[in-house]
Parts: sequence; structure tokens; C-alpha cells
Amino acid sequence: MDLHKRFGNLVRAHRLRLGMKQAELAEAAGLSPNMIGKVERGEAALRFPNIEQIARALEVDPAELFAIDPGSKHYQRPDLFDLTAELSGLSDVELKWASEMLALTLRMFRSNTR
Repeated sequence: MDLHKRFGNLVRAHRLRLGMKQAELAEAAGLSPNMIGKVERGEAALRFPNIEQIARALEVDPAELFAIDPGSKHYQRPDLFDLTAELSGLSDVELKWASEMLALTLRMFRSNTR
């Protein structure tokens, strides 16, 4: 899957996670609804300032819009995607707690497997 489609899929996934319509995302990002539609279909190339505007409207780091794409037939780690998707829906407080619990769990797991 090319980068434009992958980016568009992730924009759509984050928009839906927030329960936003394309028009709402467009308004929040300062873009037209038509442009958001093109982005989500992988038909538009954006400049970095527009990517940053979309990321800010979606409440994510811009890098998250280039991350894992579950639709790729080459994707081999669905558990990683599921975990990432689950974590992306958490508040900052919940995310901090989950991060601490994961770090503790991994330390325990690694010490038991040595």
C-alpha cells in the first residue's frame, strides 16, 4: 500500500475514533471537507503544515499518521496494531498508568524467562 493511502487510512481511523465527521475534522484542521475526503482516499499529497494541522485536530502526534496500517497484506503483527489502537483511545492519565503497568509486566516477564 502506498504512503498516501496508508496516511489516509490512519487519518480516517483517528477521525472515527474521535467520533468526528469529515466536515468537523476539516473545520478543526482549517482545510476543506473535499480535501479531507481526498486525503482519506489517498488521493492528495499534503505539506507538513497541513499534516500538523490534521494531527492537532485529531489529538495525535503527526508521526502516528504514518504508523502501522492494519490493511496492509504485508502486515505481520496484528497484536501490535490492536495494542496500539487500544492505547490511542486512552486519556493521558490512563496512558501513563498503562505504560507503567506494561513496563512492570515486561520486566517481570523478562526476569522469568532468563
